[in-house]
Amino acid sequence: MSVAVVDLLMPKLGLTMTEGVVSQWSCQPGGRFAPGDILLVVETEKIANDVEATASGVLREILVPEGETVPVGAPIARWEPDGAVKAAAAPVSSQTAAAPTGREEGRQVADLTSRRPEGARVVATPYARRLAAERGIDIPSIAGRGEGGRIRAADVLAASANGEPDAPAVSVPEAEPAFRGGGKLVQPTGYQRSAARRLSAAKRDTPHFYLSAEVDVGELLGLRQKLVSGGGIERLTLTPLFLLAMAQALREEPNANRVWSDDGIVAFDTVDVGLAVHTHVGLLVPMLRDAGSLTLRQIAAEASRLTTRTRAGDLSLDDFGGGAATLSNGGMFDVTYMSSIITPGQSSILGVGSVRSVFRPDVEGRPILRQEIGLVLSCDHRVFDGVLGLRLLSRIRGYLQDPLSLLIR
Repeated sequence: MSVAVVDLLMPKLGLTMTEGVVSQWSCQPGGRFAPGDILLVVETEKIANDVEATASGVLREILVPEGETVPVGAPIARWEPDGAVKAAAAPVSSQTAAAPTGREEGRQVADLTSRRPEGARVVATPYARRLAAERGIDIPSIAGRGEGGRIRAADVLAASANGEPDAPAVSVPEAEPAFRGGGKLVQPTGYQRSAARRLSAAKRDTPHFYLSAEVDVGELLGLRQKLVSGGGIERLTLTPLFLLAMAQALREEPNANRVWSDDGIVAFDTVDVGLAVHTHVGLLVPMLRDAGSLTLRQIAAEASRLTTRTRAGDLSLDDFGGGAATLSNGGMFDVTYMSSIITPGQSSILGVGSVRSVFRPDVEGRPILRQEIGLVLSCDHRVFDGVLGLRLLSRIRGYLQDPLSLLIR
């Protein structure tokens, strides 16, 4: 019985995903695959994903080459399922690509040599393959230490740290037109293209307005020092305190815990707060789920976990998306104010500057040295009016100036 060839569609890998970049085809036309085999790698603005087969068959034709971006649901290839059962949709699932942890960099070169049987299928994360290509390392020569022998970026970095040569930087051929000053055209990554489109659309389509304030954080710094020195919360930074202040303020201003959608305004039942994290691929925003019900200790632990795993590329799509607000803390970069673009799909973002020593007059006009930070709250005017934005910023400011009130709940 003849079996019809069917379309393999660009999968939807998250609630907010509208398009994806075909980063790499792991299966070529004529290639047979089984459930669990990786068919391709798809990059979104958040993360790279291995797309695995959930059925067996043969890939007949690739419709979208590597590097191209297509919308969710668009045909990207054609495949023929095994047996007489006609598949109606793409036989795929996905899992998030892993990335470096750095914990295995001290291994010896001999310990990194693959003992994989000759001819065995090489399983590696997309980021590991990319790092190996950049460093000129033959991916099959690396012993994977992930689940089922999967090669992770940490394995590639370990091999590179033990003497493997780095590949020369990839540049545009000399035939490309030169720019003034000797500049050359460098092609952006799939993530950079997707992020550029999303942020451009957010800035263009979301009516931003900005509110700023200076905050006296003398008591906040004192409380943090007491908690650290007293063993209350080890290695506590200011970021969890900012997150807690935002979460509490959003709980008390439920109209700010909403977002605009094409169908209307979405009001959230829980307070989820995003945390902007700088990574090797750009800025990512994992979410602290139900932050409005967490204690300072819980928020500190969750923020640390999310930051570490985001930079390692070890989060899933479930860790991204949702929520109404994000914290972007630029205090470690010696900046006074930071006006941020609202994360697509949200309605506000709080930019936090560095601690400054400034003289302010007391009630009698005498100069007093104070420790202050600058806050900038970016608001979506479709959800916020000026008064709502001012109330939210005022509540955040109040909690930061009187931090003990954050701990009494």
